[in-house]
Amino acid sequence: MNIHENKVTEIPSKHWLNQIDQLGDQLAANGIAHDQTDTFVTDNYQLLKKHGYLTAMIPKALGGDGICFTDMCAILVKIAQYCPSTALALSMHQHLLAANIWKYKHEGTCQEFLKEVVDKNMVLVSTGARDWLDSNGTMKRTNNGYLVSARKQFASQSAIGDLLVTSVPFNDPEEGWQILHFTVAMKSDGIELLDDWHTLGMRGTGSQTVTLTNVFVPEDSIGMKRAKGEFPLFWNVVLTVALPLIMAPYIGIAQKAMKITLEKSKAKQSRPLHSTLLLGEMYNSLTLAQVLHKDMIEIANDLDFQAEERTGVEILARKTLVANACTETVNKAMETVGGQSFYRKFELERLFRDMQAIGFHTLPEKKQQHFTGEFLLK
Repeated sequence: MNIHENKVTEIPSKHWLNQIDQLGDQLAANGIAHDQTDTFVTDNYQLLKKHGYLTAMIPKALGGDGICFTDMCAILVKIAQYCPSTALALSMHQHLLAANIWKYKHEGTCQEFLKEVVDKNMVLVSTGARDWLDSNGTMKRTNNGYLVSARKQFASQSAIGDLLVTSVPFNDPEEGWQILHFTVAMKSDGIELLDDWHTLGMRGTGSQTVTLTNVFVPEDSIGMKRAKGEFPLFWNVVLTVALPLIMAPYIGIAQKAMKITLEKSKAKQSRPLHSTLLLGEMYNSLTLAQVLHKDMIEIANDLDFQAEERTGVEILARKTLVANACTETVNKAMETVGGQSFYRKFELERLFRDMQAIGFHTLPEKKQQHFTGEFLLK
């Protein structure tokens, strides 16, 4: 094994990984084109849908292929080495599936929803990270449901999404302020996408802002209600399944940066003394990121875990540490390679840009540290 490879990828389901390598050149070429035009990686999604990656993690009993959570993390790491935007967008879809698969395994619910995803090969769009505990928007009760207006940013893959999974505050006359979680078809009247995803990195994720204007949400579409501003127990499940998947693309970016840097360094006839030191520092940072990410995956335990508060805290702390180690790895790659890395035609430039998104995922470092500190003081 090369030192830039992640040991987590040594798994039984090699078919899924080998297939990504077979599609790799196409995924990479498409990704570059979409990065240059600020457009969603539609071509890559068509490939992944065709080969079953959107439904692969759904249990076989419900029509999926039943690959495990650990395998899906490895798949995302692999995809990111060809196109980071494709991997990150797919991680958003997969973490919504993982939360529902956890419910299916532990509570015996969500069967019909998961079957529908398989039958229609649907793309799920999440707004959960931006909403966090308070969410945003307005809900007004109407006959058999609600009229919803809201503005949801960072809605990855919304460009071709089928179903929006979101939440909005509602002031219940009897129970007070609540957050209502629901799903609504992306083609519903009143839903629009803004052309505002023009960003430093991850340009192909199609994470435009979604606006809802008096969108009708039927009562039976409400999947969960919780008190506004309070941390619900189920959030520990969401964090535990979401963050290992979302960090996986960044592990892939860090590995690719290590690979490129090694290739460039070995090709040089002479190397400055400090470059070998930088390579050692890179390797340490990448190893730290891989080990911590592997630990996150082990905590998720292929979705066999309980919704405990400490689990959510542990996952959040590891997310911050993985993010910092991945960022350090790519920074060291830029420094080691030198001026070449600053050119757009050189792949490291894009990897560096894409890596800048890692700190914005739930929770950003200072918010995570505050959240963890409050837990420790209880």
